[in-house]
Amino acid sequence: MKPLLLLSMPGGSEWLLIFLAVLLLFGGKKIPELMRGIGSGIREFNRAKSDVQQQIEDGIKEDKKEASKK
Repeated sequence: MKPLLLLSMPGGSEWLLIFLAVLLLFGGKKIPELMRGIGSGIREFNRAKSDVQQQIEDGIKEDKKEASKK
């Protein structure tokens, strides 16, 4: 049996156990704060990713302009 197969995504019952463990660890009042923090982190990551992508595209456009001038 390959070890890679043991690292598959959790199924329905595993997600339920994970959710219950998180609920027990953090409590019902802390979960919305935790989710807001995760959401803001994801938004910040996506914003940074789009900024880097835009800078790369701008650099490519500048290189093409300089190459066409030569």
